[in-house]
Amino acid sequence: MRFEVVQGDERLSSHSGFALVGAMLDKTNIRERLNRVVLPGTNAPEISHGEVAIAMSGLLCLGKPDFDAIEPFRNDPFFKQSLGLDSVPSSPTLRQRLDRAKGDFNSIILEESAGLVGWFAPVITPCHGKLVPVDIDVSPFDNSDTKKEGVSWTYKGFNGYAPIFAYVGEEGYLVNLELRPGSDHSQKGTEAFLRQALRYARLMTDAPLLVRMDSGNDSVGNIKVCREEHAEYIIKRNLRQELPEEWLEVAREHGELEEPRNGKQEWWGEDYIKRRGIAEPLRVVFRVTVRTTEANGQILLIPELEVDTYWTSLPDDPRTVVKLYQAHGTSEQFHSELKTDMDLERLPSGKFQTNEVVLLLGMLSYNMLRLIGQESLQKDDAPLQKKVLRRRVRSVMQDLIYLGCRVVRHARQCILSFGRHCPWFKTWQRVYLRFAPT
Repeated sequence: MRFEVVQGDERLSSHSGFALVGAMLDKTNIRERLNRVVLPGTNAPEISHGEVAIAMSGLLCLGKPDFDAIEPFRNDPFFKQSLGLDSVPSSPTLRQRLDRAKGDFNSIILEESAGLVGWFAPVITPCHGKLVPVDIDVSPFDNSDTKKEGVSWTYKGFNGYAPIFAYVGEEGYLVNLELRPGSDHSQKGTEAFLRQALRYARLMTDAPLLVRMDSGNDSVGNIKVCREEHAEYIIKRNLRQELPEEWLEVAREHGELEEPRNGKQEWWGEDYIKRRGIAEPLRVVFRVTVRTTEANGQILLIPELEVDTYWTSLPDDPRTVVKLYQAHGTSEQFHSELKTDMDLERLPSGKFQTNEVVLLLGMLSYNMLRLIGQESLQKDDAPLQKKVLRRRVRSVMQDLIYLGCRVVRHARQCILSFGRHCPWFKTWQRVYLRFAPT
């Protein structure tokens, strides 16, 4: 069939999800709080700080972090109306305003993002009993072949940044982040970051918290912060100068032996080790593994010795503690959604502080997309093949943000009309009614 292609007079939008984003942002005070910030050279701006931040957040919800991506939406009435903007900033205005922010927006964005999750999250799922996980990790951003401020050699073997992230709950709500130069050690500034993350996490949930960190953050300072903030913790230890053979002797003396298969022995147990600055010895859970043959039966000339030890405040048995720590690896999926789904790995500006505020607005947008996805799962009207715990950000964008609609004005009302055979209509409508003003 040959199609005739014409341009009609109807008002159509391929991004009906802006209405969801605008309804959620309307529940926050981010516009009013940012408008009260006084930036150099912008005492009475024609376009307010709040409108600049909201417009950028809208772009980020589409996976478009580039400043120039705003231009096609400047003549789109639905973009302006759905996000509650008096006017849409140009690309230069967007760039220059965020350049001038220089950290003055950061705390406001962090607080409003945490408050939004606390207000709207259907549930924040615990990982063990009532304990809600707070997963903290560094994930380098590849910005090779650029001359951006702060880009340097990372431990992953490329030039880029080394931001640190903190996620809350099994759903992976982003509670705190900090952009760092690529060459920074993962523990640099982490004690203050951890304390801030725990305080923001309590804006999201009243449940007890469990901090999980890898061996790059094996520091007595982090343990002190957890104890002062009344949070449980599991932190993988860095053996440093400790010999694996010494731990094998400890395991044989105090551990419990298991043989999962021929040629493989595992010792599980606990020990208590004194650390400077803390009065009482701290509990250490260990798993020591000796392999004399491979899983395929190949005999090893030299036995393999593997030692994993963890600082923990939990009283649970070692197997439970190790299993809880292994679930910390799920945070890698959350990093991937920020980097690839939202296209935030290669940040848009050459200035470090500007990239930091863009990343923070990305955190706000990420949480909004996560909330939309989790709310869509609360009933069985979503056309999904199987039941899932959470929806990937990319899926939320494709199914609910990029959903097309017709914009109709009638009797002083604005109506969004979806197609007769739109499979996501019932879900979209229900999610919108959850967030929309009453």
